[in-house]
Amino acid sequence: MRIALGLEYDGAAFTGWQTQPGGRGAQDALERALAAIAGGPTATICAGRTDTGVHALDQVVHFDTTARRPPGAWVRGVNGFLPAAMAVRWACEVPEAFHARFGAVRRTYDYWILNDPVRSPLAHGRAGWVFRPLDAAAMHEAAAQLVGRHDFTSFRSSECQAASPVRDLRELSVQRRGRLIRVRASANAFLHHMIRNIVGALVQVGSGRRDAGWVAQILAARNRAQGAPTFSPDGLYLVRVEYDPSFQLPVPSTSVPVCLDAYSDQDLRTDA
Repeated sequence: MRIALGLEYDGAAFTGWQTQPGGRGAQDALERALAAIAGGPTATICAGRTDTGVHALDQVVHFDTTARRPPGAWVRGVNGFLPAAMAVRWACEVPEAFHARFGAVRRTYDYWILNDPVRSPLAHGRAGWVFRPLDAAAMHEAAAQLVGRHDFTSFRSSECQAASPVRDLRELSVQRRGRLIRVRASANAFLHHMIRNIVGALVQVGSGRRDAGWVAQILAARNRAQGAPTFSPDGLYLVRVEYDPSFQLPVPSTSVPVCLDAYSDQDLRTDA
């Protein structure tokens, strides 16, 4: 039978999603845990191969197995063999037509920026940090120019292996929440480092170094050298992967990650 899982993990603990010779990929950790419950090697396929340092609130994975286990074994049982930096949030049996990667119709990522004069040790590795004040409204205005179907050559990594630089960016929004700024991006698929390169450009606009129209100029140039530096992976989270509703997969929460919630309330008081 085919089983789908929803995973949450801290990307700082792994060398990206994909399996590595040293066994430090997130996929390695999951497959070791699954093997312990399934009773043998269990290969997995994920919805999106996150890079080193990139987190997930809802990474979707599927695997095939002949092992018959109660539903809770694929959650609590597997979690018993996973490192603290990863957990299975849900599991369900799906038809053979389900494919975690090729069946995904929409992927949503959030990039969280801690916009504070002083860096936070507790947010280290879990949010990007900008000490200069950022104008979230200007960033949102600039982001709107990238929504739609475009050639995103200017925002792709030189190591990107995608056959085409054209992507349909369905949402790109910027919202301030207290000391946090959230950049949300949704598309059918993304290019390598595409979101981090977009965030780098939006930060240039938010800090006043560039105007909002500059982002459209970068897009039109189709030249990565015209863009801003790639932003750190620290604040990037895969928050939702969507499929045909007929599969009836659980719908995850896309709220502020619990590790950053204290920074989302501008009026938070810490007096004790």
